[in-house]
Amino acid sequence: MKKNAQNPQNPDPVDHLIQHNFLFRDLDSALIAKYINLEYLVMEKLYSSRPVYTAFRTDTPLEHLYVVMSGGPIVVRSTPLDRIIAITYSNSCFGMQNLALSYGNFSRAFPSLVEAYKTADVVKIPLETIRLIHQESEVFRQRYGLMFELQEKFQYHLLNCSTYPPQAVAALLRALIYQERELGNQPQGNTFIFDLPIEVIAKACQLNHRTVEQVLKGMTKIGLLKPHKAQNDLVTVVNPEELKAVYGATRDKVPWWPLR
Repeated sequence: MKKNAQNPQNPDPVDHLIQHNFLFRDLDSALIAKYINLEYLVMEKLYSSRPVYTAFRTDTPLEHLYVVMSGGPIVVRSTPLDRIIAITYSNSCFGMQNLALSYGNFSRAFPSLVEAYKTADVVKIPLETIRLIHQESEVFRQRYGLMFELQEKFQYHLLNCSTYPPQAVAALLRALIYQERELGNQPQGNTFIFDLPIEVIAKACQLNHRTVEQVLKGMTKIGLLKPHKAQNDLVTVVNPEELKAVYGATRDKVPWWPLR
Protein backbone atom coordinates (compact mmCIF):
# COMPACT_ATOMS: atom_id res chain seq x y z
CA MET A 1 0.00 0.00 0.00
CA LYS A 2 1.65 3.19 -1.16
CA LYS A 3 0.42 6.72 -0.83
CA ASN A 4 1.63 10.28 -1.00
CA ALA A 5 3.29 11.44 2.20
CA GLN A 6 0.60 14.09 2.70
CA ASN A 7 -1.61 11.76 4.68
CA PRO A 8 -4.34 13.14 6.99
CA GLN A 9 -3.07 10.88 9.77
CA ASN A 10 0.47 12.21 9.30
CA PRO A 11 0.03 15.66 7.75
CA ASP A 12 3.64 16.80 7.90
CA PRO A 13 6.24 14.03 7.81
CA VAL A 14 9.01 16.60 7.31
CA ASP A 15 8.29 18.10 10.73
CA HIS A 16 8.30 14.60 12.16
CA LEU A 17 11.73 13.95 10.64
CA ILE A 18 13.21 17.15 12.06
CA GLN A 19 11.75 16.61 15.52
CA HIS A 20 12.19 12.88 15.99
CA ASN A 21 14.36 11.05 13.45
CA PHE A 22 18.03 10.50 14.31
CA LEU A 23 19.41 11.50 10.90
CA PHE A 24 17.34 14.67 10.54
CA ARG A 25 16.76 15.73 14.15
CA ASP A 26 17.34 19.47 14.63
CA LEU A 27 18.97 19.95 11.24
CA ASP A 28 18.62 23.36 9.63
CA SER A 29 15.01 23.58 8.46
CA ALA A 30 16.10 25.63 5.44
CA LEU A 31 18.41 22.81 4.36
CA ILE A 32 15.62 20.25 4.74
CA ALA A 33 13.15 22.46 2.88
CA LYS A 34 15.70 22.89 0.08
CA TYR A 35 16.03 19.20 -0.64
CA ILE A 36 13.03 17.33 0.79
CA ASN A 37 9.95 17.84 -1.32
CA LEU A 38 6.71 16.27 -0.14
CA GLU A 39 5.87 15.40 -3.73
CA TYR A 40 8.79 12.98 -3.88
CA LEU A 41 8.30 11.33 -0.50
CA VAL A 42 6.32 8.11 -0.36
CA MET A 43 4.54 6.95 2.77
CA GLU A 44 4.25 3.18 2.84
CA LYS A 45 2.73 0.75 5.32
CA LEU A 46 4.79 -2.38 5.83
CA TYR A 47 2.70 -5.30 7.00
CA SER A 48 3.77 -7.86 9.56
CA SER A 49 5.87 -10.81 8.36
CA ARG A 50 5.93 -9.66 4.74
CA PRO A 51 9.28 -9.20 3.00
CA VAL A 52 10.36 -5.62 2.32
CA TYR A 53 13.41 -6.50 0.22
CA THR A 54 16.38 -8.84 0.20
CA ALA A 55 19.51 -7.05 1.34
CA PHE A 56 22.96 -7.45 -0.24
CA ARG A 57 21.83 -8.90 -3.55
CA THR A 58 24.56 -8.53 -6.16
CA ASP A 59 24.09 -5.51 -8.43
CA THR A 60 20.70 -4.71 -6.88
CA PRO A 61 21.01 -1.46 -4.90
CA LEU A 62 18.06 0.34 -3.33
CA GLU A 63 16.73 3.62 -4.64
CA HIS A 64 15.30 4.87 -1.32
CA LEU A 65 16.25 5.18 2.32
CA TYR A 66 13.54 3.83 4.62
CA VAL A 67 12.67 6.02 7.61
CA VAL A 68 10.57 4.33 10.30
CA MET A 69 7.89 6.73 11.48
CA SER A 70 5.96 4.39 13.78
CA GLY A 71 5.36 0.71 14.47
CA GLY A 72 7.78 -2.09 13.83
CA PRO A 73 10.34 -3.29 14.70
CA ILE A 74 11.96 -4.01 11.34
CA VAL A 75 14.23 -7.04 11.41
CA VAL A 76 16.90 -8.53 9.16
CA ARG A 77 17.04 -12.33 8.99
CA SER A 78 20.20 -14.09 7.89
CA THR A 79 20.24 -17.43 6.12
CA PRO A 80 20.38 -20.39 6.43
CA LEU A 81 19.99 -20.25 10.24
CA ASP A 82 17.17 -17.66 10.05
CA ARG A 83 18.94 -15.62 12.70
CA ILE A 84 17.88 -12.02 13.33
CA ILE A 85 20.97 -9.84 12.90
CA ALA A 86 19.45 -6.32 12.95
CA ILE A 87 16.50 -4.67 14.71
CA THR A 88 15.28 -1.18 13.77
CA TYR A 89 12.75 0.79 15.80
CA SER A 90 10.82 4.01 15.21
CA ASN A 91 12.78 7.22 14.56
CA SER A 92 15.63 5.33 12.96
CA CYS A 93 16.33 4.23 9.38
CA PHE A 94 17.24 1.15 7.42
CA GLY A 95 18.51 0.40 3.93
CA MET A 96 21.77 2.39 4.16
CA GLN A 97 23.89 -0.69 3.46
CA ASN A 98 22.15 -1.08 0.11
CA LEU A 99 22.38 2.51 -1.06
CA ALA A 100 25.20 3.46 -3.42
CA LEU A 101 26.34 6.20 -1.05
CA SER A 102 29.08 6.52 1.55
CA TYR A 103 29.90 3.19 3.24
CA GLY A 104 27.04 1.60 1.35
CA ASN A 105 29.37 1.45 -1.65
CA PHE A 106 31.57 -0.97 0.26
CA SER A 107 29.04 -2.93 2.36
CA ARG A 108 29.12 -6.55 1.32
CA ALA A 109 27.34 -9.45 2.96
CA PHE A 110 25.27 -12.48 2.12
CA PRO A 111 21.63 -12.04 1.02
CA SER A 112 19.40 -11.38 4.03
CA LEU A 113 15.65 -10.91 4.27
CA VAL A 114 14.39 -7.55 5.55
CA GLU A 115 10.84 -7.57 6.93
CA ALA A 116 8.55 -5.75 9.33
CA TYR A 117 8.08 -7.99 12.34
CA LYS A 118 5.08 -5.83 13.22
CA THR A 119 3.18 -3.42 10.99
CA ALA A 120 5.14 -0.22 10.48
CA ASP A 121 4.67 3.13 8.77
CA VAL A 122 7.72 4.28 6.84
CA VAL A 123 8.69 7.17 4.61
CA LYS A 124 10.86 6.38 1.60
CA ILE A 125 13.32 9.16 0.76
CA PRO A 126 14.96 9.04 -2.70
CA LEU A 127 18.67 8.29 -2.85
CA GLU A 128 19.40 11.52 -4.71
CA THR A 129 17.82 13.55 -1.90
CA ILE A 130 19.94 11.75 0.70
CA ARG A 131 23.02 12.28 -1.47
CA LEU A 132 22.48 16.04 -1.70
CA ILE A 133 21.95 16.46 2.06
CA HIS A 134 24.94 14.20 2.72
CA GLN A 135 27.13 16.46 0.55
CA GLU A 136 26.03 19.69 2.19
CA SER A 137 25.68 18.84 5.90
CA GLU A 138 28.62 17.72 8.03
CA VAL A 139 26.26 16.80 10.87
CA PHE A 140 24.25 14.59 8.55
CA ARG A 141 27.42 12.89 7.26
CA GLN A 142 28.57 12.11 10.79
CA ARG A 143 25.21 10.68 11.75
CA TYR A 144 24.95 8.68 8.54
CA GLY A 145 28.37 7.14 9.20
CA LEU A 146 27.43 6.39 12.81
CA MET A 147 24.51 4.26 11.64
CA PHE A 148 26.92 1.94 9.84
CA GLU A 149 29.08 1.80 12.97
CA LEU A 150 26.07 0.95 15.13
CA GLN A 151 25.09 -1.90 12.84
CA GLU A 152 28.58 -3.38 13.11
CA LYS A 153 28.55 -3.01 16.89
CA PHE A 154 25.11 -4.59 17.10
CA GLN A 155 26.39 -7.67 15.31
CA TYR A 156 29.50 -7.65 17.50
CA HIS A 157 27.28 -7.95 20.57
CA LEU A 158 25.48 -10.86 18.93
CA LEU A 159 28.83 -12.57 18.38
CA ASN A 160 29.02 -12.74 22.17
CA CYS A 161 25.76 -14.66 22.41
CA SER A 162 27.20 -17.79 23.98
CA THR A 163 25.31 -21.03 24.45
CA TYR A 164 24.72 -19.95 28.06
CA PRO A 165 21.15 -18.58 27.87
CA PRO A 166 21.38 -15.73 30.43
CA GLN A 167 24.44 -14.32 28.70
CA ALA A 168 22.90 -14.73 25.24
CA VAL A 169 19.78 -12.75 26.15
CA ALA A 170 21.84 -10.16 28.03
CA ALA A 171 24.03 -9.72 24.95
CA LEU A 172 21.00 -8.87 22.82
CA LEU A 173 19.63 -6.47 25.41
CA ARG A 174 23.02 -4.78 25.76
CA ALA A 175 23.17 -4.40 21.97
CA LEU A 176 19.75 -2.73 21.91
CA ILE A 177 20.57 -0.47 24.85
CA TYR A 178 23.77 0.71 23.17
CA GLN A 179 22.04 1.21 19.82
CA GLU A 180 19.00 3.13 21.05
CA ARG A 181 21.01 5.23 23.49
CA GLU A 182 23.41 6.32 20.73
CA LEU A 183 20.47 7.12 18.46
CA GLY A 184 18.85 9.22 21.18
CA ASN A 185 15.65 7.19 20.90
CA GLN A 186 15.37 6.40 24.60
CA PRO A 187 14.96 8.97 27.39
CA GLN A 188 17.91 9.79 29.56
CA GLY A 189 18.20 7.54 32.61
CA ASN A 190 18.49 3.86 33.41
CA THR A 191 15.18 2.57 32.04
CA PHE A 192 15.05 1.19 28.50
CA ILE A 193 11.81 -0.09 26.95
CA PHE A 194 11.78 -2.36 23.91
CA ASP A 195 9.00 -3.94 21.92
CA LEU A 196 10.76 -7.28 21.83
CA PRO A 197 8.67 -10.42 21.25
CA ILE A 198 10.00 -13.71 22.51
CA GLU A 199 10.33 -15.02 18.95
CA VAL A 200 12.65 -12.13 18.06
CA ILE A 201 14.83 -12.81 21.09
CA ALA A 202 14.88 -16.52 20.26
CA LYS A 203 15.93 -15.95 16.64
CA ALA A 204 18.58 -13.41 17.61
CA CYS A 205 20.07 -15.58 20.37
CA GLN A 206 19.52 -19.00 18.79
CA LEU A 207 17.48 -20.22 21.76
CA ASN A 208 14.11 -21.92 21.95
CA HIS A 209 11.05 -20.00 23.13
CA ARG A 210 10.74 -21.80 26.46
CA THR A 211 14.34 -21.03 27.37
CA VAL A 212 13.87 -17.35 26.54
CA GLU A 213 10.75 -17.22 28.72
CA GLN A 214 12.69 -18.72 31.64
CA VAL A 215 15.57 -16.28 31.23
CA LEU A 216 13.23 -13.29 31.16
CA LYS A 217 11.42 -14.65 34.20
CA GLY A 218 14.73 -15.00 36.06
CA MET A 219 15.87 -11.50 35.07
CA THR A 220 12.56 -10.09 36.27
CA LYS A 221 12.77 -11.94 39.57
CA ILE A 222 16.17 -10.46 40.43
CA GLY A 223 15.17 -6.94 39.37
CA LEU A 224 16.91 -6.51 36.03
CA LEU A 225 13.61 -6.25 34.17
CA LYS A 226 10.26 -4.77 35.04
CA PRO A 227 7.37 -7.27 35.06
CA HIS A 228 4.75 -7.00 32.30
CA LYS A 229 1.59 -8.84 31.43
CA ALA A 230 2.21 -12.13 29.66
CA GLN A 231 0.56 -11.00 26.42
CA ASN A 232 2.65 -7.84 26.33
CA ASP A 233 5.78 -7.94 24.13
CA LEU A 234 7.44 -5.10 26.03
CA VAL A 235 10.77 -5.73 27.73
CA THR A 236 11.76 -3.00 30.19
CA VAL A 237 15.34 -2.97 31.44
CA VAL A 238 15.54 -1.16 34.78
CA ASN A 239 19.07 -2.14 35.85
CA PRO A 240 21.47 -1.88 32.90
CA GLU A 241 24.60 -2.09 35.08
CA GLU A 242 23.64 -5.44 36.60
CA LEU A 243 22.64 -6.58 33.13
CA LYS A 244 26.20 -5.80 32.03
CA ALA A 245 27.44 -8.21 34.69
CA VAL A 246 25.25 -10.98 33.26
CA TYR A 247 26.51 -10.14 29.78
CA GLY A 248 30.07 -10.70 31.00
CA ALA A 249 29.24 -13.95 32.80
CA THR A 250 31.30 -16.35 30.72
CA ARG A 251 33.28 -18.31 33.32
CA ASP A 252 31.30 -17.48 36.47
CA LYS A 253 27.69 -18.50 35.95
CA VAL A 254 24.82 -16.48 37.38
CA PRO A 255 23.30 -18.00 40.53
CA TRP A 256 19.65 -17.58 39.48
CA TRP A 257 19.84 -19.78 36.37
CA PRO A 258 18.99 -23.36 37.41
CA LEU A 259 20.88 -25.21 34.69
CA ARG A 260 24.66 -25.54 35.05
